[in-house]
Amino acid sequence: MNRLIGYPDWIKDDEELNDYYKNYVFDSGKYFENYLQCEKEETQRNFEYFRKPVDKLMWVTGPAIFNANYNPRTNSINLPAGILQSLFYHKDSPHYLNFGGMGMFIGHEITHGFDDIGRQFDKDGNLKQWWTDESIEAFVGRAQCIVDQYDKYNMDECNMTLNGVHTQGENIADNGGLKEAYRSYRKMVDETMDGEELRLPGIGLTQDQMLFVNFAQIWCSKYTEQGARHAILAGGHSPGRYRVEGSISNLPEFAKVFNCPASSPMNPDKKCTVW
Repeated sequence: MNRLIGYPDWIKDDEELNDYYKNYVFDSGKYFENYLQCEKEETQRNFEYFRKPVDKLMWVTGPAIFNANYNPRTNSINLPAGILQSLFYHKDSPHYLNFGGMGMFIGHEITHGFDDIGRQFDKDGNLKQWWTDESIEAFVGRAQCIVDQYDKYNMDECNMTLNGVHTQGENIADNGGLKEAYRSYRKMVDETMDGEELRLPGIGLTQDQMLFVNFAQIWCSKYTEQGARHAILAGGHSPGRYRVEGSISNLPEFAKVFNCPASSPMNPDKKCTVW
């Protein structure tokens, strides 16, 4: 996969940056006209791409965006500078916090390459079947477990159940991303570090527990009834609470780290696994 992290190199080149924005002439008193100008320039730039070779390292979002994404058509993950901050990442944070935040995000975007949409594109971004029929059948069966699991979650704010079909790609990516982040952290500690990192003082949780706590913190959210209804009907992601509960309840390592009793909500007998 191609990796677009932070910002494109050309943004540090004053000459190239000025050339990129040379046609933008703004008026502080004409907000709507400024917006139309941006739309016009962006559309014109997109038309120009029709006659150029595909640049698979081209940024389609600005570096200040607080988000991350995977593009199956270029087989690339994008982690803009805007999201490279706490609680997701900080250079001075313990690794277990960074793995629970940004590590999970990286795993999430990688897993998108193998979800219900990403699996349809090959390594070059071409829309083609590159899996065997047996692999596809096995994937659909595992994905259905995720669909059924999230279909059962009921959001109290609006008394509606989630749409497991509509959100399956994001749910698969959440489950895969958390598993990859935790196992990557343990591999780093076991193979490259001289023992465990120091614990955060005064909290009383282990390093592994804090990884999961930081993962959960990034999805803290509050909804009105209308907002909850909109999130379920129109959102491609499950609401934050269920992104957390769905992922950790499927991960045996979480139940072990927190000593969750067998058959409890966070350690159910049936666990869904796609990757």
